[in-house]
Amino acid sequence: MSHPIALLLAYADGTPAAAFTPGALDSSDPFGNVRHVAYRGDDGVSAGFVQASVELVFEDYPYTEMLVVHAGKVSLQDEQQTLELSVGDSAVIGRGTALRVQAQAGSLWAFCTLNQGAEHKPGLTQLDARAALNPSQAPDAQILIGPAPQCRSFNAFADSASNLLIGVWDSTPYARRSRPHKVHELMHLIEGSVTLQLADGAELKVNTGDTVFVAQGAPCAWESNVYVRKLYVVK
Repeated sequence: MSHPIALLLAYADGTPAAAFTPGALDSSDPFGNVRHVAYRGDDGVSAGFVQASVELVFEDYPYTEMLVVHAGKVSLQDEQQTLELSVGDSAVIGRGTALRVQAQAGSLWAFCTLNQGAEHKPGLTQLDARAALNPSQAPDAQILIGPAPQCRSFNAFADSASNLLIGVWDSTPYARRSRPHKVHELMHLIEGSVTLQLADGAELKVNTGDTVFVAQGAPCAWESNVYVRKLYVVK
């Protein structure tokens, strides 16, 4: 079991943020030989990156998985469509998808995977970074430092069996005090930057194009001085 953490997975320039542990999530992991795991929880949530040049075919993809491309090009094909993903593009692979994956040499993508309790929900969902958003709840007033921000969101993918939500969120600048993170969350910054202050006082700066993972229970504070727009996975 991993301890609650917050850490960068991959940078905007296409490089991994650290040398994470290589290896499969479990015996059914299609990317076991090329996956690098930054976090693996007892509840089935994992995050990290895959760096590979591969062509693979799966009859029944075993997880629900969100990926965001940091380098190269990745093609995902199911029975209904083909998604050609370039740097900054993101998609969700539903559990049970009959899938063909082609990744060109030098490809790298960050991932967040649920391998326990996910619905059998075959298919591919491409995430639109510029999707229209609806007003959403701001952080709790008691932890805010300064005025409440204006926040918006759009859930592009939902798994009702596990309460997994994947989509797009934005916010005007704000700051909040440290508190244990309420959910597991992968964030990929489409626009803006944010500083996360961790339990030991260290500051984690997340810039446009970076991907970060914050585990449920990890203490962290938030400070953004500019407009922020991000892709998210929350569980």
